[in-house]
Amino acid sequence: MQPEATEEDRVMNLTLEAYADTIVPGEKRSAGDRAVAGAAPGPGAVAAGALELLNFDATGVTAGLPYLAQSLNDHAKVYAGEVALELDHDVPPFVALPYEHRRELVRRLTTPGHPEKDGWVSLALFCNMAYDSAAHKHTADAIREGHPGLLALGYTAPDADGFWRFPKYGYGRKLAELHPDTTPSGSPA
Repeated sequence: MQPEATEEDRVMNLTLEAYADTIVPGEKRSAGDRAVAGAAPGPGAVAAGALELLNFDATGVTAGLPYLAQSLNDHAKVYAGEVALELDHDVPPFVALPYEHRRELVRRLTTPGHPEKDGWVSLALFCNMAYDSAAHKHTADAIREGHPGLLALGYTAPDADGFWRFPKYGYGRKLAELHPDTTPSGSPA
């Protein structure tokens, strides 16, 4: 049984979802969805599992997520002041920004020369990875579950034995013959 989420967890998760949605936008999950701005049709990084990937220990960013979320909200407050934008206090500051302002703030944070650029670019890369490679899942499982990013990129299910075979050559022609010592699993002998 998982412990009940704290207010800090809720703020962090909403903020990170809004960041992921800024990187790979998608449609709202419901009419009341505040984290996902609905800036693009179809599912985006959030629906593809960005939060799940960010919380996967192997990424190396998990321990820094609370700091990144707090920092992003601090930057959102400063940005809102600069552009004279009144923020709704029912949600975290970054979540309260309209999509075009989220996008502009992320552009500023990821611009060469920004002192925190490396952290924001790293976070953006993981959001992209959640969508375009489902890095937090086995590929066959992700496809079987209908992972939106992999399906959008044209991935198909493996053959019945779990292997992918490609009847058409990627370059339009066969590049080489199979080595005679190749094992049935496709490994070199």
